[in-house]
Order: sequence, then C-alpha cells, then structure tokens
Amino acid sequence: MAKTTAAIKAAVAAENTPAPAVPPGQATQRAAENTARASAQRAARAVFGAPSLSGQPGPGSPATAGTREPTEEEKAAARRLARALRNATIGQRAAVTTTSPTPPGRLKMRQAMAGAAQRAAGALPTAEPFTRTTHRRVPAPPLRVGIACDVSGSTMLFTGPAASAAWILARATTTIPAAAAAAVTFGDTAQAVTWPGHAPTQVTTFTATACYEDFRSAIDALDGALGLSRPGATRLLVIISDGQYKDTQHADGQARITRLAAAGCGILWLAPGQPGNQPMTGARVITLADPAATTAAIATAATRALRSA
Repeated sequence: MAKTTAAIKAAVAAENTPAPAVPPGQATQRAAENTARASAQRAARAVFGAPSLSGQPGPGSPATAGTREPTEEEKAAARRLARALRNATIGQRAAVTTTSPTPPGRLKMRQAMAGAAQRAAGALPTAEPFTRTTHRRVPAPPLRVGIACDVSGSTMLFTGPAASAAWILARATTTIPAAAAAAVTFGDTAQAVTWPGHAPTQVTTFTATACYEDFRSAIDALDGALGLSRPGATRLLVIISDGQYKDTQHADGQARITRLAAAGCGILWLAPGQPGNQPMTGARVITLADPAATTAAIATAATRALRSA
C-alpha cells in the first residue's frame, strides 16, 4: 500500500512539474516577432482588406492617377523577367540513395558477406548489399513578390519608370504557376495598387505629390498580405524609392528590412538615377532608368537576391 501511495504521489508531482522556463533572450525575441506579425496583419487589412491570396480586391482604395495599356516593350520585358524568375525559383535536383537485396546497383562486399553469413546460419537475410543513387527534382516552393513604390515629392520625376517597373514585376510574377504578387504606393499613407493573386493587365499610373513617406505601413502591409517573413515560400521584396524619408521612417524601415532579410526574404532596391539616394542596408541596389531596357539588370539582381535569401 505504501509503495502504491508513493507511486501516485510521484505521478502527481510529475504532472505538476512546470514547463522549462524560456530563456529571457528568446522570450524577448519571440515577443518582438509576435508584435511585428500582428502589426503586419493590421496593416494588410487596412491596405488590402482581409489578407488572403484569393486574388479578390479588398476594400482599400487603389492609389491611382489612371491606367494605360502596357507597351510592347513592357510586355516583352515582363515575359523575359518571368523566365528569369521561373529559373531562379525552379526546384533543385536532389540525390536519393536506396538499398536493396538484389540488383541493379553497386555491390557492397561487406553487406554481401553479411547476407551470406545469415543464409549459412539458416537465418532470414536482412542485408541489402546493392545501393543505387537516383536524381529527382524537388518541387520548388511558391513565389511571393511584394512591390513598394515611393510617391513622395522627391520622386516626382521618377513616377513613370516606377509605375512601369511595378507593372513588369507584378505581371511577370503572376504568370508563374502558384506565384503571387502585390504592389503598394507609400506617401502620406500606404495604398494598394495590385492585390495578392491579381494579375494586372494595365499599367497603373500615379503622381508623386505626398509630403511624407509611410514606409513602415507599406512594408508591413506587404508582409502581412504575402507572408514575406514566413518560411514556406520563395520571397522577394522590391522597393522603388530614393530612400529619402522623414521622421524615423528610415530607421524603422531598416529594422523591418533587417528582419525580413534574416527570415530569408530577398530584398531588391530600384533607385532613380539621381544623387542623394539612401537605400537601406541588406538590399541589392540597381539604378532604374527605362524599366523595359533595364529588365536584364532587374532580372539579374532579383535572381541574386532570391538565391542568396
């Protein structure tokens, strides 16, 4: 009886043992990540509506000054970029080694001798002396591309190339199976241009007259809508901007870029061909002039950003 009572007490004590404490550093990091994800979800709902990849527009108002038909050069540039993105995200070939008791395959003498010994002893042979290596392509994760366009006053002369580049990137991405792209502008507020999963047929144009740059909301909205900070997809963030921000937007934005890069998201920065650009650390930077003419440079930079993410 005493032994039974002691066993019950031990079992109860084991059930009530508190879980191991999370180290303070990890707890702080986890709390910061949860806060960042919650902020991203709120921004995505504000800009796109309920974040999803259904392709249906949300309640946000598109930041548009009008639309136009894409030029033949832009269409060709989108096709070239789509091929480059497809090649950059294609699944890799993996080597798979299998063993078997019978050919084909390479004979391993040690295993063959073990099998012979097992048969001589009257035991059922378990040795598999033949090995064979085959190669198969591992399916690639889906592609997610977020595009953020600066529409503050300092980029007034850059809106044409920016709108063209945003369309080429979004169009190229959405022609790839299972891929999704979304684009926003950021000025006084962040506003949607194309929604996740929606393939744009026309180029959305806009003017750069804003007095502020809400970069934080733009990046958060794209992260929340596309999951740029979450594993399970090949992710790329493209920023079209001069990087000249007021208030603490540059410092706060850098923290977001650093977080996304650490999570495996590639960062590509398209800067205007003018002095004073301030791209953020961790981004691959190229100067954008005529987007259709510089698609090769964009494709190369995007490919490098994706493969190094």
